[in-house]
Amino acid sequence: MLSAVSIGIGGMVGGGIFAVLGLAVQLAAGGTYIAFAIAGFIAVLTSYSYARLTSAFPSQGGTVEFLNQAFGTGILTGGLNILLWFNYVIMLSLYAYAFGSYGSTYFSVDLQPLMKHLLTSAVIIVFTGLNISGSRAVGEAEEWIVGVKVGILLLFLIFGFGRLDLANLKPATWAPAFQLITGGMIIFVAYEGFELIANTASDIKNPERNIPRSYAIAVGFVILLYILIAVVALGVLPIPKIVEAKDYALAAVAEPLLGSLGFTIITVAALMSTASAINATLYGASRVSYIIAKDGELPASLERKIWNKPVEGLLITAGVTLAVANLFDLSSIATTGSAGFIIVFAAVNAANFRLFRQTRSRRWLPLLGTAACFAALVMLIAQTAMENPWKVAILAAILLMSFLIEIAYRRFSGRILKQVFPLEIRDSHLSNTDVPNVVWVNDGSGWFNDGGQSLSASDSARECRSDNNRCSLWR
Repeated sequence: MLSAVSIGIGGMVGGGIFAVLGLAVQLAAGGTYIAFAIAGFIAVLTSYSYARLTSAFPSQGGTVEFLNQAFGTGILTGGLNILLWFNYVIMLSLYAYAFGSYGSTYFSVDLQPLMKHLLTSAVIIVFTGLNISGSRAVGEAEEWIVGVKVGILLLFLIFGFGRLDLANLKPATWAPAFQLITGGMIIFVAYEGFELIANTASDIKNPERNIPRSYAIAVGFVILLYILIAVVALGVLPIPKIVEAKDYALAAVAEPLLGSLGFTIITVAALMSTASAINATLYGASRVSYIIAKDGELPASLERKIWNKPVEGLLITAGVTLAVANLFDLSSIATTGSAGFIIVFAAVNAANFRLFRQTRSRRWLPLLGTAACFAALVMLIAQTAMENPWKVAILAAILLMSFLIEIAYRRFSGRILKQVFPLEIRDSHLSNTDVPNVVWVNDGSGWFNDGGQSLSASDSARECRSDNNRCSLWR
């Protein structure tokens, strides 16, 4: 469970908090800690759906498998799954670019452009190799990285709370309500990462007990950490100075606390955080590409395993990330990545709403999560359109590309689409079978038992209820 929690925290406390704190203060002013709490509320609702779905359908595919179970392997699900993979590539590129930017500051001005590209590429290559070595190595590395990173941030908080100016936190300093809420939606990207716990489900012991706990601990801890960081930042440094240094706001706040050493320590924390996020996201993204391919929505070569691991998907994800991180201006698509994840999270909440019997969920919670995600998306698009309409166009282009790829691939590939997580049934509820008490499996083309018998069309069309991943046809 510790490795799963570390994967979740590492995915969330990545480049996000270091990159978006200044922007959050610019939008929400003295109410930045409220903005983080608003974004955290959506993260809590969505993590509930993830926890219930992960327990019901443990699979390395995580989000991909949840959408397939709820909505089948149609165009909608396929397009969303490819969008998810695009989102991971965008976030990986952003983290790698941030790592290269922070790391290059230790070199001379003449060498910085070259070193930024070298460090950006090196961190992707190193953690790709680590992920190839196996999930256990990923978990052990993640525990170490997360421990150091969180330790630095806690040290920052300890020193910061001794020098707080509470006047900077009063409601009079808050931005207007719409800006406050919008600020929370834009910084939602800082919470992206907890969904990676779903990709570790098959590696967790006692999953029914430990999966929900992993989500609760990871998300709860990060929400509290972000709120406290915002409080210290606002209480130590005046709002105009934070906005002025918004690209490195945390380091700017640390400097008056600990001098140049504080700036250096937070820079190191930023390097650790971005490296940690790359590590955790590569782990999940490689399994996403593998499961999408296994589902028939990407080329069959991606579902081959090497050393019993989905290495080809990992290598292709890393290769595309290398290209994007070194060739494109990532600042223009960072907000698009946040919007893309909100779309996917809305779909996951809707999936839990539809599968509430199988996941044993309280149906109103995923419904509220779906509504909250759509509201967040509308506000994010509205704010982005006012600042830079081209970012909205980029989001539209990525969405269109995801579904066009899905449509084109289905039309020309000829691959048979199937569910990854087979639904099993016992035939004790069937009246028209000669083989009682055997397991029936749906491979996407129909229901079959071990003897090769298939159910009739009328039987296979009946509603199937699931309990602990086993389905029973009932009348």
